[in-house]
Amino acid sequence: MPKSEIHPKWYPDAKVICNGEVVMTTGSTQPELHVDVWSGNHPFFTGTQKILDTEGRVDRFMKKYGMGSANPTEDSDNKKESKK
Repeated sequence: MPKSEIHPKWYPDAKVICNGEVVMTTGSTQPELHVDVWSGNHPFFTGTQKILDTEGRVDRFMKKYGMGSANPTEDSDNKKESKK
């Protein structure tokens, strides 16, 4: 049996609020949880995640350390040209 008056109050139906909307309920020690991101609007879970390498950093790294290209098709094309 838990000791009385040492545990925080438990809210079994605490509201999770994102952008002013209640998005779900959960159990918590606080009656309301305000969050910026949740699975309903996170790019990973919604399928809209994009990885951009606009400055070519990966290609620059690969060339600098002699690892060829980050794109395997470009690397195989370069090998074919060097054999000729």
